[in-house]
Amino acid sequence: MQKYICTICDYIYDPEIGDEDSGIAPGTPFEELPEDWECPDCGVHKEDFEPYNG
Repeated sequence: MQKYICTICDYIYDPEIGDEDSGIAPGTPFEELPEDWECPDCGVHKEDFEPYNG
């Protein structure tokens, strides 16, 4: 699954891990995150993420 990186703080959203602190289960693709989901490290929204190919 495609990982996404925050362009502000470099947090990487890994869909295999999810974001359990925000109620996002492992296996949730970035595209299926709620529109109001925020970066757990800096609080920006989904539009500040881009695909990560690292």
